Amino acid sequence: MSAPGNLLLEVQGLRKLFPAKSGLLARKQFVHAVDGVSFKIGASETLGLVGESGCGKSTTGKLILRLLDPAEGEITWRGQRIDRFDRAQMRPVRRELQAVFQDPYSSLNPRIRAVDIVSEPIRNYERLPAAEVRARAVELFERVGLRPDQMLKYPYEFSGGQRQRLGIARALSVRPRLIVCDEPVSALDVSVQAQVINLLMDLQSELGLSYLFVAHDLAVVEHISHRVAVMYLGRIVEMGATERLFESPAHPYTRALLSAIPVPDPDAPRQRIVLDPGSFDRAAGLRQVTEGHWAAV
Repeated sequence: MSAPGNLLLEVQGLRKLFPAKSGLLARKQFVHAVDGVSFKIGASETLGLVGESGCGKSTTGKLILRLLDPAEGEITWRGQRIDRFDRAQMRPVRRELQAVFQDPYSSLNPRIRAVDIVSEPIRNYERLPAAEVRARAVELFERVGLRPDQMLKYPYEFSGGQRQRLGIARALSVRPRLIVCDEPVSALDVSVQAQVINLLMDLQSELGLSYLFVAHDLAVVEHISHRVAVMYLGRIVEMGATERLFESPAHPYTRALLSAIPVPDPDAPRQRIVLDPGSFDRAAGLRQVTEGHWAAV
């Protein structure tokens, strides 16, 4: 399960439990939202994390960002076990680990202007003159395809795609190494989705960024990812290079997911695969199928 390039992030045996709702006198139960997840991300690499809603994708991203604390497992960032860090120790790490969230409407503070949304993280981490902070903000606006004359607007004055560009500019403002993209285009129109995806790819090429790209849209993941990890009920059931995984899926769940991808030609012959949970062992661990391709079969 090696990652190309210099290793930035390594996750081993990550687990997160949430209490399940139950009756007043019932025994307390837990949902294993993330159940033994392991993967690596290298420099300038995009790992796509896919699966249906509720499989634990977004929770995994929040654990890496330490927005949630893991129940078990290790999160190693550039050689340091950050799962053990307290709030003060995490502060310099948070600069290198940033996020772009799913909803561009609720992830931006509606009460402050766009220039302050982008500038505030810079002021939090660097002691710079106001003129220099503003110059950095102008540069970031231009880099993500926004105009400097939009800096004094409030979030409600932007379109959905522009809001997401603003969220990307905010993430870039502290010069991160890895960005967790949590369904960053699912709330956008299809034409706008393509623009945002292309922007993320251009930024990766220019700045050497790494991405954990969380999504359920397999067509988007295939376009942007170097490698793909498929999650099912809190576990990774398949992982490998994007082209190889899409061409030769080894796990029944992956095959079922791929069969559901819409095709441009409605008359094209295709067979939708219905997943039979009894056809595989959910507790099986990953094993190597081919070079760089792993599946829980």
